[in-house]
Amino acid sequence: MGDSATLEQSAGDIDEQVSGVVEQARELQDAASSHISRNSVEEQALRQRALSLDSNIHRLRSLIDSLHRNKILDPKLADKLDEDLQRARCILVDGDASSFLPGNAQGGFLRMFLGPINVRATRKDVQLKVKEEYNSYRDRTALLFLLFPSTLLILRSWIWDGCLPTFPVQLYQAWLLFLYTGLALRENILRVNGSDIRPWWIYHHYCAMIMALVSLTWEIKGQPNCTQKQRGVELFLQWAMMQGVAMLLQNRYQRQRLYTRIALGKAKRMDVVWGETAGVHGQLWLLCPILFILQGFEAYVGLLLLKTALVGVVSEWQVVFCGVLLVLMAVGNFANTVQTLMAKSRFKAKMKRSKSKQELN
Repeated sequence: MGDSATLEQSAGDIDEQVSGVVEQARELQDAASSHISRNSVEEQALRQRALSLDSNIHRLRSLIDSLHRNKILDPKLADKLDEDLQRARCILVDGDASSFLPGNAQGGFLRMFLGPINVRATRKDVQLKVKEEYNSYRDRTALLFLLFPSTLLILRSWIWDGCLPTFPVQLYQAWLLFLYTGLALRENILRVNGSDIRPWWIYHHYCAMIMALVSLTWEIKGQPNCTQKQRGVELFLQWAMMQGVAMLLQNRYQRQRLYTRIALGKAKRMDVVWGETAGVHGQLWLLCPILFILQGFEAYVGLLLLKTALVGVVSEWQVVFCGVLLVLMAVGNFANTVQTLMAKSRFKAKMKRSKSKQELN
């Protein structure tokens, strides 16, 4: 009886409860619309201030450079002012105000995979999470880059009698396609969010994606003369192992240096390790020979593939295509490494000149 009375009472005022919920929904909608409108006005004002400040920083840096070139401004003062402006620039682009600055254009690669979706995060903590996820992805893939080909080479000697079967190699090429596609997507998103990744490294991953895709259609020859026919595959797996070692070294040592540069205000929190630029002097003595050997070995593998196609051992078009791509990537990597080292050398020379002038004064 008690339950029936309660239900009857609830049925009597159910209409009022529903009306109250509808009214609350309308009030919440009006409040949310008003909040968004106010935030939009404030956001537009902050965007104008950020753009004005950014423009003013660039104007002042150009003015200081001009005064320094014309010997109107004391070099010591010019260096100090330039350093102060660099610090102000880092504060602007490395803090929450960076979301009000225009980002890098979203390229066709992202539009092809994701469509016309804006992938720029408005909050700095979200941007940093994207960067940390990218670093974690590099760490994981560096280990797999080392373990996957070494496992294939070990099994080739112990189980497969020196002749790789087709499926494991194609599985590895499919993993490479997934790896480089993931790297390219993450790097494009990082660039949109203000990272300093050089375009060449993204283009390098585009080339690697194409090579992995073409390699999936490459018929891997077996017996007879398996050793000769698979020489290119064997060298490619050995190069991949060296690449894994280089990635591990870069990820470990250079990221520590990048954190130091961020603390000194010489780099942004969204910057990432790309290549050899973040290493200190002692680390460069270790990394540079490895990088140059790796690039030379990459070009050697490419030329070997072209040679096997020309002499008729393996004459498929995929062999020629992959050989050309490997040579092009090796040349591009070498040119970019030399360019980076020259930029570091010029920067160090500038710092030494500045230090010498301070000691003379």
